[in-house]
Amino acid sequence: MTDRQFGEEGARLSYGSYLHLPELLDQQELQSDAHDELLFIVVHQVCELWFKQCLHELDFARDAMLAGQVHEPRKALQRVHSIEQILIEQVVVLETMTPQDFLAFRALLAPASGFQSVQFRELEFLSGARDPAYVERLRQASPQEREQMQARLAEPSLWDAFLVLLGGRGFAVDDAEARRASLLTIAREREHAELWELSEALVSHDALATQWRTRHVDMVERQIGTKPGTGGSSGGEYLRSRLALRYFPELWELRSYL
Repeated sequence: MTDRQFGEEGARLSYGSYLHLPELLDQQELQSDAHDELLFIVVHQVCELWFKQCLHELDFARDAMLAGQVHEPRKALQRVHSIEQILIEQVVVLETMTPQDFLAFRALLAPASGFQSVQFRELEFLSGARDPAYVERLRQASPQEREQMQARLAEPSLWDAFLVLLGGRGFAVDDAEARRASLLTIAREREHAELWELSEALVSHDALATQWRTRHVDMVERQIGTKPGTGGSSGGEYLRSRLALRYFPELWELRSYL
C-alpha cells in the first residue's frame, strides 16, 4: 500500500488542525485579571457547544418523526438526555466560584447575559415553547440570528412532528380530547410500546430541561441573591418564573387519566 490514510504517513490532518484548537483556545478573552473569569467563560462556551449538538440531534429527531420513524428519533433523544445531564453537572463546576469571586468581574459583563443566548431560545422554540416576544427582546441579536429564531418559530416543533407520526399510524390527533384518547390507547396496549417509549423520551427531555433550569436558578441566587441580571432582567425572579414551563403539557396531563 502506497497511499496510507492513517498514521504519520497520511499527514493530512492533525488533532489540532481537525478540531481547530488554536482558534478555539484563542476565544477566551478575559475582561479582567480575576482568576475565576476564565472558568466562567469556558463553562458558558461549552454550554453553547452542547446547545449546538442538542439542536443537531433534536432537528434529526423531529425530521425522523415527520418521516414516520420511531427508533431513530428515540435514539437521538436519548443522546440529548445524556447531554442535558452533563449541562446540569456543569452547574456544579460553576458553583466552585464563590459570590466574592464572581463579583470581582461581574460588573464588566453588563449588558451581556445568558438571557441573550440565541441557541437556547432555538432549543425552546424547537421543543415547543414558542414565544415570539423573545425575538424582539433579544435586541443584541444579529439579523442572521433573528432569522434563525423566526425560522424556528415557523417550522414544526417536536410536538408537531410527534402528532404527525401518530396521525400517520392512524391515531386521531385533531383536538386535545382526541389526542388524549389516542395517547391512552398507546399507553395501555403493548403493541404500541415503541410509540409509548418515544413519548416517554419526549417527557424525559422536558424533565431534564426543568432540572437544568432549577439548578441554574439556584446557582444564580447563590451568586447574586436578588440583584438584577447583567442583561437587565430581574435575575433569579425571572428564572424562577420559567420553572413551571412544560414543552409537552399534554403528555404530563396524561398521567391523571391513566
